[in-house]
Amino acid sequence: MHYPSLPALIADRARALPAGPLCLILIEDQIAVNSTIRHHAALGFRAIIAFCAREITLPEDIGVPLHRVDQPVNDPAALPLIINAVSAATIGSWLYYCYNSEYLFFPFSEQRRIGEMLAFMAEERRASAMTYVIDLYARDLTTHPDAVDPDDAWFDGSGYFALAKQDATGAVLDRQVDIFGGLRWRFEEHIPPDRRRLDRVALFRAAKGLVMGPDRQFSDPEYNTYACPWHHSPTAAICSFRAAKALRRNPGSRHAIDTFHWSRSTRFTWQAQQLLDLGMMEPGQWF
Repeated sequence: MHYPSLPALIADRARALPAGPLCLILIEDQIAVNSTIRHHAALGFRAIIAFCAREITLPEDIGVPLHRVDQPVNDPAALPLIINAVSAATIGSWLYYCYNSEYLFFPFSEQRRIGEMLAFMAEERRASAMTYVIDLYARDLTTHPDAVDPDDAWFDGSGYFALAKQDATGAVLDRQVDIFGGLRWRFEEHIPPDRRRLDRVALFRAAKGLVMGPDRQFSDPEYNTYACPWHHSPTAAICSFRAAKALRRNPGSRHAIDTFHWSRSTRFTWQAQQLLDLGMMEPGQWF
């Protein structure tokens, strides 16, 4: 289905927004659109909703319903606008969001479907799953000037750290952390401070009154936690070329950086097990 606006999508919620899990993809440019959509279609989402400009071309015959919404997404305010509108229209459903050139991996995702993990999360009385963004990049920026090369993708195998999240008074928030590392840490002088974090609550269950703020955090503090109070919970990873693309697109950083590759670079195998082995996500009590 093709919807001319976000309100048009919401008005047709009975057809366009079935019971989840639903995948929302914000498409900023034409890079890796086909592979992004097909990757998520294979994970078991009930439907994929693509938000993009009219000139963007989408793939066909992906195996699951694909709905197109004419909605600009390059404004930072676009994300909470879309999330809050869809969330309010799908109370009780699990939602996931990402951008083009980003790929979700969760524990055992080669053998299990996303609904299986979310069912386990629900059994644990969890309404969200923390995801960590892993910056991918091409090794050769001469042959791949946009830094996107799925056939030879690399990421930082170490160099990540977490800081306890604090509220406005300086008090430490329970089970909430800010994660840093990857390209956003190594090239932080080119990254705005509010874009340097790698933690993202990209998997969550829509609830009445739930709102995402401009900082991409949710109004219910429990949604922003990485685990339940009694033990570790499953987490997931979003392997993303987005930071590399931005650093190559910006004239200042483009001329200052001739390679993203360094001694701690690790070739990405496109396997969830690699991320589990490196501690970049964990199964919690789900086996």
